[in-house]
Amino acid sequence: MTPFTTTNPIRWALLGLLLFLLPLVALGPRTFILLHDNLEAEVVWAHLLAKMHLALAHGPSAVVPPIMNGLPREALRSGLSFTIFIFHLLPDSPLAAYLLHEALVRLAGLLGMYWLLRGYGLARPAQRGLAAAVALLWAALPAYSIFGLSVLGQPALLRAALDLRAERGRGAALLVCAALPWWSSFVLVGPFIAAAWGLGLLLDLARRGRAAGPAAGRGAAGLTLLLLSYVVVEWQLFYGLLVAKSFVAHREEFDLVRLARPGLGRGLREAGQLFWLGHYHASPFFKGGILVAVAVVLARLAGPARRPLLVRVGAGLAAIAGLSLLAGLLPQVSAALQGRLPLLHAFSLGRFYFLLALPWVLVLVAAVRQLPAGRLTYALVALQLPFILAANPEFTNNLRALAGRPKADAPGYAAYVAPQLLGQARAFIQARTGQAPPAYRVACLGLPPAVAQLNGFYTLDSYQTLYPLTYKHAFRPLIAGELAKSPELAAYFDAWGNRCYLFSAELGRDFLVGKRPVRTVQHWVFDAAAFRRLGGRYVLSAVRLARLEESGLRPLGVFDDSAAYWQLYLYEASR
Repeated sequence: MTPFTTTNPIRWALLGLLLFLLPLVALGPRTFILLHDNLEAEVVWAHLLAKMHLALAHGPSAVVPPIMNGLPREALRSGLSFTIFIFHLLPDSPLAAYLLHEALVRLAGLLGMYWLLRGYGLARPAQRGLAAAVALLWAALPAYSIFGLSVLGQPALLRAALDLRAERGRGAALLVCAALPWWSSFVLVGPFIAAAWGLGLLLDLARRGRAAGPAAGRGAAGLTLLLLSYVVVEWQLFYGLLVAKSFVAHREEFDLVRLARPGLGRGLREAGQLFWLGHYHASPFFKGGILVAVAVVLARLAGPARRPLLVRVGAGLAAIAGLSLLAGLLPQVSAALQGRLPLLHAFSLGRFYFLLALPWVLVLVAAVRQLPAGRLTYALVALQLPFILAANPEFTNNLRALAGRPKADAPGYAAYVAPQLLGQARAFIQARTGQAPPAYRVACLGLPPAVAQLNGFYTLDSYQTLYPLTYKHAFRPLIAGELAKSPELAAYFDAWGNRCYLFSAELGRDFLVGKRPVRTVQHWVFDAAAFRRLGGRYVLSAVRLARLEESGLRPLGVFDDSAAYWQLYLYEASR
């Protein structure tokens, strides 16, 4: 007997979720949270929108002052988002807001998967515990929680679609369709969910003919409601696309050929990797354990009983392979067509990978439901847990830290944000000039601008998925000398440019330079005059600059703090 075979297995699933989250909160401010595309980007954007009360701001005068000399508000995510609401509740504590949001996302994911499986797949009374176990597994997936229910909310939407097809629970189904856009990202999953749902309706019509007409109509109504809700939530995005574009985005100069190195072979390799491992934004874990579970179940079944399972598993794997091929090959198609279809500069066609996690878990469900709910079925579900936990950096890095063996290049939140260290530099500047951060601009070398932004500095550099092309052109002279040294960095900035950073050819794409060992950049070519013209005054550097005459800078101080990941060198641009 397992806890999940008791009369109330969902309680045990909730307790399991609590234990899963425990390493994330046990370290307090020293906890590790995802850095890439998360703390260096999405978290700071949500924090600034909430703290500066800009969530619903609109119009030419609506800007975010701490970013890029006033980033247009329309360049950031919608304020009509439950994620932003959570950050509004805790405007002075982005870490607490992030942890609360993550717990709620995973709780909603668990309940959504349980709701799906109790209606379809594991609906028998004896399967309640198995449904709870799979729901817990789903809630622990290594998905980016900052994207809300973009991934973990998909089971609830699938249940809504199936209920509309079966004409049951229509009210709850329509409520899910209307609500999901308020806690997910349209640009990441909206078009791809719509494509998958629409294809499902067409296949149902092709298979059942006129008999599927009423169900298809109800499904189309649910899909329409979903998309209309996305339009309401993302009104700023659609207003800019369809009515009045407030600025020309830097994405207009995306050069996908230069970035993607197009070719069928590369696309197929990418598709294979997505099939087996997934994408780092959307539950990257090795899927071999699921196929082992399928093989074990097939071995336990008698000959005639195997065929239905083989058909279901084959259909699931075919769907996964199709999604993987779309995600792997469509970027290659985009690169080939970008000259004729300018919209491809602004829209990534490869994000079908956000849909890959759910069908894999449903393949597992299709297998284990063939056996009586017992130790073997629970063991086959538990078999997936090591693969999932090992692929979750927030779980593994915090577990290592709790065990006294922290990973050297995975700083905790407090070490990364380093409020005492950055506070020293801020106080030094104010004591020297009498100026607070809004009165001057800084840029960062060797550390993400998000670190400075989270400490109240106003930065010229930033990590943004959307910003004015004119600003990119104005920023490039600052780093032109270093880009000339490195074709790789030149392509990284010119053909992409989301990281509008101070680059060093000696550092390459290392934007996380810790204090140990001490790093020195021997030759850094920097246009201090262009920096001054853009409004810049200070460079916050995680590395020592050896020959300042090449950079047009002068040293002001070196700051250190035992709790910080960085050592900070403060330089001022010469007049």
